Amino acid sequence: MKFFVDTADTDAIRDLAALGMVDGVTTNPSLIAKAGRDILEVTREICSIVEGPVSAEVVALDPEGMIAQGRKLAGLAPNIAVKVPLTWAGLTACRVLSGEGHMVNVTLCFSAAQAILAAKAGATFVSPFIGRLDDINLDGMALIQDIREIYDNYDFKTQILAASVRSVNHVTEAARIGADVVTAPPKVIRDMVAHPLTDKGLAQFMADWKATGQSLD
Repeated sequence: MKFFVDTADTDAIRDLAALGMVDGVTTNPSLIAKAGRDILEVTREICSIVEGPVSAEVVALDPEGMIAQGRKLAGLAPNIAVKVPLTWAGLTACRVLSGEGHMVNVTLCFSAAQAILAAKAGATFVSPFIGRLDDINLDGMALIQDIREIYDNYDFKTQILAASVRSVNHVTEAARIGADVVTAPPKVIRDMVAHPLTDKGLAQFMADWKATGQSLD
């Protein structure tokens, strides 16, 4: 499974990249606003930190505007994946941009039917939102499973990018089901290392080592 980090915080991206934990990055207008930086500037910087895909989202709502903005974003770096919403306008832009050889991430997917359309439109990635479905008492993981089965049935090349990840369990379940990519906030990726038995075992090892009176320094 590929790990994308869902942030526009370049310091956090650098820290995770240094450990080999970043295969790509996803951003959106909300994350850009949180970073408080110019979208073109921060996107260029992110693209210089990671070699993998960096999703940068258009903000136009009409297909012509999306296509123009997508081309502008794609011109920033060769690893840009233009992010468009799963609307008819977004699918139109996806078809054009993917036809021009650009990576396209179709986002805000909430149904298997939408995911089929994204694949037919030539999307590089489709981003089903797990957490937001869970928020309204629907099963986000069931959607990942449905899309995986459908894509495998027809050998669709679009990669399933599990998004709106809120917890470590989301990451492990997405991996179990077979999502190609998970994008998660830096905190969730870091939380994956935590386990109380690891902490307990390490504390016991340290106590026992201290009792030996030895040193490795």
